[in-house]
Amino acid sequence: MKRLLWPLLASLTLGLAPFVPEPHLVGKIRWVAGGAVGMQLMDWLDLAMHAAPFVWLLVTAALVVRDRRGAAS
Repeated sequence: MKRLLWPLLASLTLGLAPFVPEPHLVGKIRWVAGGAVGMQLMDWLDLAMHAAPFVWLLVTAALVVRDRRGAAS
């Protein structure tokens, strides 16, 4: 579980910032879900930068689960 600390912290801070009026990542996902009309390269890169901590968290969580299953065998 200690391996998940930094990815989780990054996801909750960098991934969601700024928090008001809504998390930035949520706004970008809504924009893409709405057809991504008017999105420019900077917007796509911004989406990737805000999503990166969540990708890190998912990969780390998958590795932790894999390691636990391997240790249980």
